[in-house]
Amino acid sequence: MKPIAHYVAAHACTVAAEELRLIRAAAPAFRDWFKATGRPDYVNTFDLAGVPYPTRFGTFGAAWSPLPYVTITNRMIVVRWRAEGGKTRTLLFEPTDLELARNAPFYVKVAERTPAMVQRLVYKEHGTVETHLKAIGLRPEDVDYLTFDHLHTQDVRRLVGTQGPAADLSPDGPVPPRFPNAKLIVQRRELELLRNMHPLQAAWYQPRTFTDLREGSLEVIDGDVLLGPGVALLHTPGHSAGNHSLCLHTDSGIWASSENVIATEFMTPEHSRIPGILPWLRTFGMEVVLNGNTLENTAQQYNSVIKEKTIVDPSIVDDRFLQFFPSSELSPSWHNPAAAPGFMHRRIRHGGGSLAASRSPNG
Repeated sequence: MKPIAHYVAAHACTVAAEELRLIRAAAPAFRDWFKATGRPDYVNTFDLAGVPYPTRFGTFGAAWSPLPYVTITNRMIVVRWRAEGGKTRTLLFEPTDLELARNAPFYVKVAERTPAMVQRLVYKEHGTVETHLKAIGLRPEDVDYLTFDHLHTQDVRRLVGTQGPAADLSPDGPVPPRFPNAKLIVQRRELELLRNMHPLQAAWYQPRTFTDLREGSLEVIDGDVLLGPGVALLHTPGHSAGNHSLCLHTDSGIWASSENVIATEFMTPEHSRIPGILPWLRTFGMEVVLNGNTLENTAQQYNSVIKEKTIVDPSIVDDRFLQFFPSSELSPSWHNPAAAPGFMHRRIRHGGGSLAASRSPNG
């Protein structure tokens, strides 16, 4: 893993407006440099689950919909590249353990207030990490790295294992790792907040599940790093202190993925058809629509979204939109049709298959 220096000056700046200026200024040089690193061998995306998410969070309060929830689709990205020396490396981005993620305090409260029948209607599981990997011929031991844009809702004990027994999962011995050779890549600042949780953060994390992870299972990083040819993790703080975005160079150009916004069109919201978005833009003069479930540092999150926006390429399907792939993507839902997106990528394909995208929710 190689540190990336292009944004060091920007992130060292303590004045939000100056940080934003420096982020914009650094983008052209970063783009040229990143493209020159090469491309990964394979990128593929997989749907995990459709889950309810508060409308006011996902649209930053801009949508006019009176309905409380939209649906977001959680997705995993599988990336493979050739490392120095020729060895193939495999990364899973957002390999959520769906069962354990539902124990996050926020979703526990939602479940308590929602009838079981309604829960079954609005929660849709599309496949697990294991079933998707099996379908493409990858074994758990083939995986080298796991990472999440941030650790909201995550419980990784079954992914990387524990040192000792876990009363709820394995009372008689350590939890065995599903991915025995994989390390969880995490920003140091994300680990630090898990150890000292603020009330604004507490509803979204499961900090106790990170206290006894298997020794050697973490790869702690600081800031922007290059993992391999055309594969980088860029620190994009604000949504959480240790948020980072996956950055990929594919045959169609540069992509970025995170949950900083929940819809591709929220990167260029002047083209959104969701009621309320355009009047909100005219009123407040914003350039993007943030995902606002935790307003830890809103100005910094805004700057991070601009960092993503200024490095990605236009979509090859419709150049009004960008190659930003929300890790949890706003999706059409029967319970909130007014907030349906007008544009979705749905998937990324690179190497071992063709890129696929759809212009509308109907494909």
